[in-house]
Amino acid sequence: MDQNAADFERRNKLFMLLRERAFKRGRVVLASGKESDYYFDMKPAMLDPDGAGLMADLILQELQGVTADAVGGLEMGAVPLIAPVAMRSPAFGRYLPGFFVRKAVKDHGTKKRVDGNDIAGKTVVILEDVTTTGGSAMDAVKVVEDAGAKVALVISILDRGEGAAELYAQAGVPFKSLFKAEEFLAS
Repeated sequence: MDQNAADFERRNKLFMLLRERAFKRGRVVLASGKESDYYFDMKPAMLDPDGAGLMADLILQELQGVTADAVGGLEMGAVPLIAPVAMRSPAFGRYLPGFFVRKAVKDHGTKKRVDGNDIAGKTVVILEDVTTTGGSAMDAVKVVEDAGAKVALVISILDRGEGAAELYAQAGVPFKSLFKAEEFLAS
């Protein structure tokens, strides 16, 4: 099977898994504060062995040609993505250690906002589970830039299509998503 066919098959498998395990219809208030008639709870899919592997492989495929020294993102959305992506990166000819951005500085220990591997002077990719307005991942972008890193890309498993792409474009931050909400709404 050629690489394009393998990627297509992985994407289809992940779509089916997300449709079954992550996509829900029903009234909910999103992290952005907006109300919606549907939501995506990615945690069951991200913490599933098949889901974690598929997400990591598809993210790493999207990162081909993107200069990066590390992968990370804001707790909690990105944390279940970081370890599988870092772990599988050598199979994609990369070595991408992980880090995560705390929502607040700990009041004990090292009191770091960026935890895991040192990112000062490095080029990083910010991972996100679901983007709506893009505010959560943009918080991570600002923190890693303040820590001395350059952001090469923000990549999300799913973009709800409610302003994230525009936010990143205005900030000059490249953005990609593996899926769009409309794909699930149409299925």
